[in-house]
Amino acid sequence: MTKSCQRKSEEATTIDLHPHFRRLHVSLGLRIPDSPEARLLNPASARLRDGSLRLYPRVVSTGNVSRIGAFAVAKGADGTTQFSWKGYALEPQAPYELRNRGDGYGCEDPRITFVAAIDRFIMAYTAFGPRGPEVAIAVSDDAISWRRLGLMRFQESDAPFADKDAAFFPEPVRSPRGTAALAFYHRPTRWPADVAESGGTRVPVGEHEDISIGYVSLDAVLSNVEKLCEAVETHELALPRNMWGHLKVGAGTPPVGVPEGWLSVIHGVDLVERPGQPLFARYSAGVIVHDRERLDRILYRSRSPLFVPQERVETRGFVDQVVFPTALDHDTAADDGAFDIFYGVGDDDIGWGLLTLAECADDQASTT
Repeated sequence: MTKSCQRKSEEATTIDLHPHFRRLHVSLGLRIPDSPEARLLNPASARLRDGSLRLYPRVVSTGNVSRIGAFAVAKGADGTTQFSWKGYALEPQAPYELRNRGDGYGCEDPRITFVAAIDRFIMAYTAFGPRGPEVAIAVSDDAISWRRLGLMRFQESDAPFADKDAAFFPEPVRSPRGTAALAFYHRPTRWPADVAESGGTRVPVGEHEDISIGYVSLDAVLSNVEKLCEAVETHELALPRNMWGHLKVGAGTPPVGVPEGWLSVIHGVDLVERPGQPLFARYSAGVIVHDRERLDRILYRSRSPLFVPQERVETRGFVDQVVFPTALDHDTAADDGAFDIFYGVGDDDIGWGLLTLAECADDQASTT
């Protein structure tokens, strides 16, 4: 699929990729029959057992109530794509998804991974409930009907904490302590953290949020799938320093396997200044590659963002200056080495782009 080159780098990465991103649709403009005013954003994706593709967007209705919807995706031979509404995958029902305050509640920002070792689809999503945002887990045999397992718990502490942006790796790995494990991204966060103001996002200067990786015992899950909610280890991921993501770095898409290791498209937040205007927060997307055996070892991080808000729908939305990658799909039938990226746009729409990994070049990241 790709060719990589060994290189010496002050950024401590050990491979050289040349990821290229091309926008296909900056606004899918999806709507659902019973709530045409709802905002659809930040979708998960999954290939069903028959190979067909589904998208699972966050659906935000009046009162900031979030549900997780489902669309069947059918690509025609003529190049057109049809999106067919299939109903809700999850609606807020559990106590940890409900909230009596006026700032909303529900099921937010899903990521879905099929894990062959347990022969199930795992949905990690943010449950916005009485304690704020927390990571919750649901599982499915077919990616159509979902069963909640509950909130993620961490063995090292029983204390609740705000957490989000969770996504599972597709294959078992060894944890730092040597346990056969299912690994997942998550991002402990300040709460209340980001405060929307004047169409943007204010983030306290000098504070940083980073990706962490948690580990769930594979043996425990094989004995009892409920153990998916019990993390036995977690650690912060030390990313090489680069020219983006200075305020915040969080998971984006679930990782996929490439010859070099595990690849994911993540998001970063930076404060950007324009002449005569106050600082504003900008969400961008970039690529990282983990060592296949040691997830704490980052082989590559794009020096600059893969793509940033550029089109009007990305720079002016419900929240300005947001591109937020959440789904990465490779159609194995196409055998072209390309990945479709689906991403949130301005917190009120969905964009669709194409990621290709070329041979070595001077420029590591390209934006269109």
